[in-house]
Amino acid sequence: MKAINILSALFLFLLSFAHAQMDDKFYQPSKKLKPLEFSKLEYIAFPVEQDTVTAYVAKPETKKIKKTILFFHGAGGNVTTYQYITKPLVDAGFQVVMIDFRGYGKSTGKPTHLNVAADGQMLFDKFINRPDIKNTKVYIYGASLGSQIATHLAKDNVDKISGLILDCPMASFTDIAAFYAPQYKDMILKGMVSPYSAKEDIKGLGTLSKIVIHSKEDKEVPYEQGKLVFDNASQPKQFIESTGAHLGGMQNNTAEILKAINNLP
Repeated sequence: MKAINILSALFLFLLSFAHAQMDDKFYQPSKKLKPLEFSKLEYIAFPVEQDTVTAYVAKPETKKIKKTILFFHGAGGNVTTYQYITKPLVDAGFQVVMIDFRGYGKSTGKPTHLNVAADGQMLFDKFINRPDIKNTKVYIYGASLGSQIATHLAKDNVDKISGLILDCPMASFTDIAAFYAPQYKDMILKGMVSPYSAKEDIKGLGTLSKIVIHSKEDKEVPYEQGKLVFDNASQPKQFIESTGAHLGGMQNNTAEILKAINNLP
């Protein structure tokens, strides 16, 4: 899965001079939906301005729910694309809320860094107050590009959640753009400012439990970016060095990751 492959060197060169974010270049939403593989599934649609943001709540077969996980997926596809990550969580007894931001799946509109942040907080507020969620411990899971909004939400709601899980996180929008156009790195770092970033937001999580997952074989988001995010975090924290390609941890290191999440306080 190519997470940010449309960030061409030429575009980023112009971007650095324009001092613009060009948010749409980071998001690759798809309307193509794969069949959902969950037996207990609730679909929800929320009106936002002139658009609609959608989500699914997947519940495990067991009556007792271990934890609730708010899952924010990567740059491409939609929630159905990432079932290989969310299905093992549900099978392990976790209740998982899967969110499609504007433009993804059945959601309408166009995603930007700012409306993703605003919609993320709106959705968090709605879900955190649901009776089937507020009586459980809540964790935020960000995969790849989703690591940015996941960490940002965690920082702004640190007293309302129990932990943060980051899977192959990028350090910031700026850092990943510089990675894809190294010949213009200096100009990008000077001319493109991320409105929020995991590498900075994670510093504000205090004693919140944190898990960072990353593979040295990752060709889409450098391992070094995940390590930077982890190093910037305070204890308690755990780093899981997964194996395989980008976001392959839940497929290749399933037992280790599920055990770590299950052991979160």
